[in-house]
Amino acid sequence: MFRIQIIHGPNLNMLGLREPGIYGRQTLESINASLGQEASNLGVALSVFQSNSEGALVDCIQATFGHQDGILINPGAYTHTSVAIRDAIAAVGLPTVEVHLSNIHQRETFRHHSYIAAVAVGQICGFGADSYRLGLHALIKHLEIKHLEKKT
Repeated sequence: MFRIQIIHGPNLNMLGLREPGIYGRQTLESINASLGQEASNLGVALSVFQSNSEGALVDCIQATFGHQDGILINPGAYTHTSVAIRDAIAAVGLPTVEVHLSNIHQRETFRHHSYIAAVAVGQICGFGADSYRLGLHALIKHLEIKHLEKKT
């Protein structure tokens, strides 16, 4: 059974209320519930964490070392500003998938660059709450392939 850490960055606790035209009306709680059901169906264990604090997010990433098999992260606005989060992901060396509700490449120019992308196995954006589900499936597939490669 794979163990995956879900990490939600700043302002995601406001989903459903915050700019629904961009982020949708689904709440973080409903996204987490859907992910939990999906993980259960796939035989995967999830841990979920959300913080508005960059340091708390770094601490969570560091705590995955030796305890989780992969990370699914929506770093929110820290995507575009946080070398610390990028470095924490690189330090733990776990396969990481970056997700975003909106298509960051269609938005303001400052949102086009992701510090996380260079240390992630992939990025999924623009599919609303489905970005998380798609990211979870992509991460599990990546982990399965790596697991099979180790056996051969």
